[in-house]
Amino acid sequence: MVTSGIGSPLASPWEDRQLLLFSVAGAVLAWCAVRVLEWAWWRPRRLERALRSQGLRGTAYRSLAGDAALLVRLNKEARSRTMPLGCHDIVPRTMPLFHHAMKEHGKTSITWFGPMPRVTITKPELVREVLSNKFGHFEKLTPTLGRIQRLLHNGLGSHEGEKWAKHRRIINPAFHLEKLKRMLPAFAECCTELVHKWEGVVGSDLPCEVDVWPHMQNLTGDVISRAAFGSSYLEGVRIFQLQGEQVLLVLQAMNKIHIPGYLFLPTKANRRMKHISAEIGRILRGIITKRENALKSGEARSDDLLGLLLESSIADCRGDGCSNAGMTTDDVIGECKMFYFAGAETTSVLLTWTMIVLCMHPEWQDRVREEVMLVFGASTPDYDSLSRLKIVTMVLYEVLRLYTPLTALQRKTYKPMELGGVRYPAGVALMLPVLCVHHDKELWGADADEFRPERFAQGISKASADAPAFFPFGWGPRVCVGQNFALLEAKMGLAMILRRFSFELSPSYRHAPFPLGMLQPEHGAQLKLMRLP
Repeated sequence: MVTSGIGSPLASPWEDRQLLLFSVAGAVLAWCAVRVLEWAWWRPRRLERALRSQGLRGTAYRSLAGDAALLVRLNKEARSRTMPLGCHDIVPRTMPLFHHAMKEHGKTSITWFGPMPRVTITKPELVREVLSNKFGHFEKLTPTLGRIQRLLHNGLGSHEGEKWAKHRRIINPAFHLEKLKRMLPAFAECCTELVHKWEGVVGSDLPCEVDVWPHMQNLTGDVISRAAFGSSYLEGVRIFQLQGEQVLLVLQAMNKIHIPGYLFLPTKANRRMKHISAEIGRILRGIITKRENALKSGEARSDDLLGLLLESSIADCRGDGCSNAGMTTDDVIGECKMFYFAGAETTSVLLTWTMIVLCMHPEWQDRVREEVMLVFGASTPDYDSLSRLKIVTMVLYEVLRLYTPLTALQRKTYKPMELGGVRYPAGVALMLPVLCVHHDKELWGADADEFRPERFAQGISKASADAPAFFPFGWGPRVCVGQNFALLEAKMGLAMILRRFSFELSPSYRHAPFPLGMLQPEHGAQLKLMRLP
């Protein structure tokens, strides 16, 4: 009998192997195709049906790019023009996609981050619940976003679970009040240098135009460099410069991460990001090694963040007794990067927007200066006097509300989770648009888009309905560990500037808030500075 097929008398061994290879390759290709379809189409559509069946509305899922094209179009439209001077209704310009979605589909609305549904959460009690995350129901980042974030830092903000708990325990002592007091001389020294620099260019009679935005960036970079690294200040300045370039490259990459494997492509930008990350790592490793050797020989200073961090890590090892206690050198490098990214950027934008807003509201500039002169006179500010600046604190809080440095936070469900009566499947991003919450008229009143520092006269808890609804530094166990550091630095900087200068907006200033990482002035912050007698 004549037969055919694999193993038949008419088929050679070579043909058998070919048929087997073709069969295996076909099966692999079919499996890959099914996986791609599951990831790019079937799973997003299942998640969309699950959310819409519970009454949620939003943009429809149509392609792997999600809402990328809509985002580009809305961004282009929103940023094609600047805002009127004195207008603080900045959400439509800075968060056009979420503003559009919430306007069209309601505050709890669906947008798409690639094939992942993203639901906006704006009710303060739900924001607090997500950020409290008591039982670990929400993850910090998606893997792709995590890879991008690690190019900037691999510190406390990117960790989860036991590693986060260990790092938080080790880092907390470095930000205790008594330790922060010891850093105030570094704050004062940097602020004094800035004031002297401006006095050198601003005449005694005529005002001088200065773009204060790069000056604020340099100031806070100097503060972080001195406060974090002490005697290694110049090396710290180089890290600050590299981090600034890295932020711009990372934000460019964010627009393309819906492309599978984009970060692994050998593009010029990707190669540069990896090179910068490696160079920062080399500089930090050298600083840390020298400091560790000094600690072992008993010669190290401990009044900067790096010294305090290393001492706390050593103490953790002694107290725990476990082999995995303390932090590795790579862990310390990640936390140092975090100091730069979070510490310098947050305070620089806060100081810049505060000066801009005080130009728009000169009556408040006069009130703040009067308080500063009453409390300090000509003396160098110290902690006790800074803590008595009630009007300054109200102003800084109101600026943080209107011009929140980090406009949104994001979490992700890794298992089915009920929140606010909606059952979210695993794999849904929860977008917490903090800036939108801070401008919500239902929470802050009809004047939510107006500059009214007096709303904080009785503290944060009395400032809004459904209080607290104020999240400039996050909330819950993951609240920013350096918020007191940032506020002390901002108070010191603002106080020392106000004692020597008055300022107003230059005719060349264009009001254009822009979320480039942190919320920045897109076209700079051109002010006219006048020296005070």
